[in-house]
Amino acid sequence: MPANLYALGAIALWASLASLGVSLRHVPPFLLTGLALLAGSLLALPFVLKDRQQWRIPASTLLLGVYGLFGFHFLLFIALRHAPPVEANLVNYLWPLFMVVLAPLFLPGVKLRAGHVVAALLGFAGAAVAILGARMGAAGGGWAWGYLPALGSAFIWASYSLLTKRVPAFPTAAIGLFGLVSGLLSLLCHWALEPSVALSGRDGALIAVMGLGPLGAAFFLWDRALKLGDARQIGVLSYLTPLGSTALLMLVSGRALSWSIGLAAAMIIGAAVLGTRSK
Repeated sequence: MPANLYALGAIALWASLASLGVSLRHVPPFLLTGLALLAGSLLALPFVLKDRQQWRIPASTLLLGVYGLFGFHFLLFIALRHAPPVEANLVNYLWPLFMVVLAPLFLPGVKLRAGHVVAALLGFAGAAVAILGARMGAAGGGWAWGYLPALGSAFIWASYSLLTKRVPAFPTAAIGLFGLVSGLLSLLCHWALEPSVALSGRDGALIAVMGLGPLGAAFFLWDRALKLGDARQIGVLSYLTPLGSTALLMLVSGRALSWSIGLAAAMIIGAAVLGTRSK
């Protein structure tokens, strides 16, 4: 029960990420990613000040962490501003399915079954329904190139999650180091590639909430849940995330529920459940 509560806490925080990203879509993506990740990394400081060995990890592990945290969030923020946000968010939530389909490529001894192939086809069909529904509905605009970074962000998070099983075990506090290095890298890219902007007090508050919540505390809660509980049961709970995220995003953006959004969400979540349960 405690593990499930930790997992539900992380899910609740992650459900707010897309809505916060849309509210801050006017902030350059490198700047937004950098500031939010730096804010999230602050949560690790009490652990590191108590034991500095918490951040003594191999360089390969650190590179993997930067790949996951920096790559996923940067591409997601790009997607949310260059494609209809609700549909782009659903495409991004192909990552649980990607974890199942890509596992044989990344983990020894794992095989792809017929159920996995069916799940993959169902999940991608769900993404197609979301994109086609956006073209036919009021959100309109047809195909948007922003769907590609949404797909890329899903691939990065799935591959990062799988590759963490290939590196030596690392303490939860190391996630703060991942965020710190990723944040500094992102701010360097902002300085070199993006125009400088002035942030309002509201922007600063929302970035702090994003960093301390879905880009900070959520990772610590999730890691704690996986250490205490059954990963399979916790994985099933993760399918609540696209439901909560889509519902909150629709509320923030003022979108009404359409048949395409409902069907796409059901297909993507169903595909993830099917893929996980196929042995």
